[in-house]
Amino acid sequence: MTDPTTPHSPTNALADVKARIAAAADEVGRDPASVHLIAVSKTFGRDAILPVLEAGHRLFGENRVQEAKSKWPELRALYPDLALHLIGPLQSNKTREAVELFDAIHTVDRPKIARAIADEQQRQGKALKLFIEVNTGEEPQKAGIPPRETAAFLADCRGLGLEIAGLMCIPPVDEEPAIHFAFLTKLAGDLGLPELSMGMSSDYEAAAQLGATYVRVGSAIFGAR
Repeated sequence: MTDPTTPHSPTNALADVKARIAAAADEVGRDPASVHLIAVSKTFGRDAILPVLEAGHRLFGENRVQEAKSKWPELRALYPDLALHLIGPLQSNKTREAVELFDAIHTVDRPKIARAIADEQQRQGKALKLFIEVNTGEEPQKAGIPPRETAAFLADCRGLGLEIAGLMCIPPVDEEPAIHFAFLTKLAGDLGLPELSMGMSSDYEAAAQLGATYVRVGSAIFGAR
């Protein structure tokens, strides 16, 4: 049992999450190395992130472009081999900075953003890893392409010259996430897409078992926000 008086250790938590991912993958016969852990550092600063970098982890996620801009250029100068993924919504007026800062964007969710990313990648001579966000629960308040429109949107993205690596989802909070993970895995397979970004602190083990190639884990590593 965890002692509540013991200070939270991101490095210990990181090791625990990695072990849980490996165990979950092993249980269903997946190679644990095929599940990449994105340490989501939103709201956490240099003092929390540095120990995780010093422990050898190099894959991080942020939700907001401006927050990432305030801390990651300095950290990347210290650790040039790190990879930074944008996992939150992207506003079109932040696309230039996003393409400059990030190595991947998980939230390509509408034609306007797809066009803006295509234009910026061409202008900057970069090719980011890109994921289409799918609104698997078809929630009106949530971003993402409806499942039935994903194939057409994928074709539109490819028509713009974008190389889409895979799909991403955030299941509804009041539904069993495994149902949505299994659905997204099938949809990606039907579309011939190899990558799946799914699973967060509360459900990453299920995601690892159901086909995730990227899991996005924040509070389970860095502590409560």
